[in-house]
Amino acid sequence: MNWQQLLSAKRFGMEQYHDDKQHDRTDFQRDYDRLIFSSPFRRLQNKTQVFPLPVSIFVHNRLTHSIEVSCVGRSLGVVVGRELRRKYPDSTADFEEISSIIAAGCLAHDLGNPPFGHSGETAISSYFSEGKGKHLEKKIREEGKRWEDFTNFEGNANSIRLLIHQFNGRRKGGFVMTYSMLASIIKYPYSSVAANGKGKFGFFESEENDIRQIANELGMHCIQKTPLKYSRHPLVYLVEAADDICYKIMDIEDAHKLGLLTTDQTKELFLDFFDKERQEKMQKTMLVVSDINEQIAYLRSSVIGLLVNECAEVFINNEPAILDGKFESSLIKHISSLPDKAYRAATDISYKKIYKTKDVVDIELAGHRIIGFLLDTFITAIENPDAKYSQLILSRIPEQYEKDAPSLYQRILSILDFVSGMTDVYALDLYRKITGISLPTI
Repeated sequence: MNWQQLLSAKRFGMEQYHDDKQHDRTDFQRDYDRLIFSSPFRRLQNKTQVFPLPVSIFVHNRLTHSIEVSCVGRSLGVVVGRELRRKYPDSTADFEEISSIIAAGCLAHDLGNPPFGHSGETAISSYFSEGKGKHLEKKIREEGKRWEDFTNFEGNANSIRLLIHQFNGRRKGGFVMTYSMLASIIKYPYSSVAANGKGKFGFFESEENDIRQIANELGMHCIQKTPLKYSRHPLVYLVEAADDICYKIMDIEDAHKLGLLTTDQTKELFLDFFDKERQEKMQKTMLVVSDINEQIAYLRSSVIGLLVNECAEVFINNEPAILDGKFESSLIKHISSLPDKAYRAATDISYKKIYKTKDVVDIELAGHRIIGFLLDTFITAIENPDAKYSQLILSRIPEQYEKDAPSLYQRILSILDFVSGMTDVYALDLYRKITGISLPTI
């Protein structure tokens, strides 16, 4: 792959309007702004990240997580863009715009995630693989469609669909984003049948031809045509690294605020990223303020800065292999030994002390129940659209979703579009109303 082709400002769905006209904002900066002002992005404020949405103590939701990942991603892009310009001083590739592409990609990377955190993805997959939706497999396969798109439901693939699919009443190309920005969030550039049982994939069958168009335009290396599989676009590694950095480090800070980790535990986890000499300096700097949360915030920011530089260095050192499609691991797994050991310790304690706490598990249980019920209610309705109750249920689905599509596969996708786009609050409210637990005020 080559950088000149990989960095393209061409817009998906508006290819015929592409020109070299100079605007006050670059196309990649406009991608960022377009996402910030979009409804799907705003809805992330009411979607769980890890911990239940806050009552008295503020913790991260999907919106704040995405904004922070975008900030870290921009920093990674600045460093990498600068180093690439030094390496290729005569290149016409727009290395200076890498930071803007990454910033926009990071904003969009979680747009397709359903309510109730990562358990939402599991709830959807489970409904089809072992729940009431299992009976649909025969019908989907008889249509010649991919059942694996449902049993391995993946938020990343759903983000791509949300960005490029032409929903009812909407324009061609969806959000009409640049090719490079779209490619930067295809974390798993292969179909569900090429996932080899791993349960991760980058696009639904419905978007496969669109992905092929984007990949071919950017010169992404095609590993195999059937089932379709590409090498990652190089910028995916930077979006992924920004997410990896924020996900673990910010969860530890949240856990401290919630009392799941003591102050001493949290300080030790963060200080362990640095050698003894740097630790001594940080200890002195930390004492400039007496507020414990500010001390933790200082340590957290120092760790993020370190990991940004580490991941950027890994990217630059492995750039030839990345361009050749031979680098398949994440950047965070190749950082130097001391921060790597500390990151692994942080990961270990996160699983033990954070992700399995009662409140987090309760959110997962609620998510399974609510999402499973909503899926079953709406999918049963599209299977029996003439029934009186089905008509009432289907009237709750906004017009933009294609509940009257010709194939069952497309109709199920429309239900997944609707349910996955819900906030936690909306999903819970709709669940209560349909079950009769909550009634409208008269």
